[in-house]
Amino acid sequence: MTKDKINTIDIQEIRNDFPILSQKVYNKPLVYLDNAATTQKPSVVIDRLRSYYERENSNIHRGVHFLSDQATAAHEAARKMIAGFIHAASPAEIVFTRGTTESVNLVAGSFGKKFIGKGDEVLVTQMEHHSNIVPWQMMCEERGAVLRVVPLHPGGELDTDAFENMLNEKTRLVALAHVSNVLGTINPVKALVAKAHDAGAKVLIDGAQAVAHLRVDVADLDCDFYCFSGHKVYSPMGIGVLYGKEEILEQLPPWQGGGEMIKQVSFEKTTYNELPFKFEAGTPNVAGVLGLEAGLNYLQSKGLDEIVEYEDALLTYAAEKLQTIKGIRFFGEAKNKTAVISFLPEGIHPFDVGTIVDKYGVAIRTGHMCAQPLTTFYGVPGFVRLSLAMYNTKDEIDKFTGALAAAIEMLS
Repeated sequence: MTKDKINTIDIQEIRNDFPILSQKVYNKPLVYLDNAATTQKPSVVIDRLRSYYERENSNIHRGVHFLSDQATAAHEAARKMIAGFIHAASPAEIVFTRGTTESVNLVAGSFGKKFIGKGDEVLVTQMEHHSNIVPWQMMCEERGAVLRVVPLHPGGELDTDAFENMLNEKTRLVALAHVSNVLGTINPVKALVAKAHDAGAKVLIDGAQAVAHLRVDVADLDCDFYCFSGHKVYSPMGIGVLYGKEEILEQLPPWQGGGEMIKQVSFEKTTYNELPFKFEAGTPNVAGVLGLEAGLNYLQSKGLDEIVEYEDALLTYAAEKLQTIKGIRFFGEAKNKTAVISFLPEGIHPFDVGTIVDKYGVAIRTGHMCAQPLTTFYGVPGFVRLSLAMYNTKDEIDKFTGALAAAIEMLS
């Protein structure tokens, strides 16, 4: 294993924190390069889940007994920590969901019901994940609104001139990715938020691919909504965060009804709970929240700036290695990008590449990446994607490119 460093921390030390990385696949060491789909979990996260179920398990906000008080306090302390992690003004601005997808659906359902009507417009971009397209299509169909799509330049950067020209008095909301899951493009979201606000529109940012790789400061971005998933940032599946400005969340109706989101219920009328509980119907994923807190604390403990620097260097190394293999077409060559390389060997279906590379113990992603409009844009059946995390190494990149070269030779 190469002795890569994050500042003074040996990468092997970090790898030792992730139990799954020590296993073999097809009798070969696992090389996990599918981190944009989900990251692996460090022992501290796994241990936190176990500790909750062994020592704290109880429903929260409802009981007066010791376990309920203990679990409630831990849950709300985690909310406060997560608010601080993304620089939210208050824990009341942090709504827990099942993930980015549910967060987007919540805003589409609630904001759409309150503020979007017939003839109004919602802007998305051509690089969006299906989770940031389909909820808006459904909402627009229901409300009689219009979904408009901001185009890309061929290199994978957003056409910001077109974005500005498409904003108008009918634009009610802009929904866009902070980082593309296919192209790795880092969008200039702060500038785009400012332009949208000048036009009177609100902005939702899909941060699913950003939080593990960039510093996120929602106050500095001035976005109205920001969402991300725990499982893409070294934390459990089934937990996510929706940040919303408090003054906007106060105006929105609840998205789902049930326990926890109420103050008073009668058959004649129900009054709703205060923020953020108004949007958290039913028993919450307490273990997931505590696991997310543990994952974000782990990330912070390793030094996010150092991680960003290391991952950028690893991305450059991977790109240089891939460019030595003939007949590869690359997608997403923006100047400002992170953690992802998508490509396609000439004349070879991506599924075949992924199947053969897997036999070498290498996990990558192939297909449309839940971004089918991009396959249409580039005129391809799908992509081959490697996506990086802080525990990856140059040695793993070498193993991947060797496996890839063998697959191309076999399939050509």
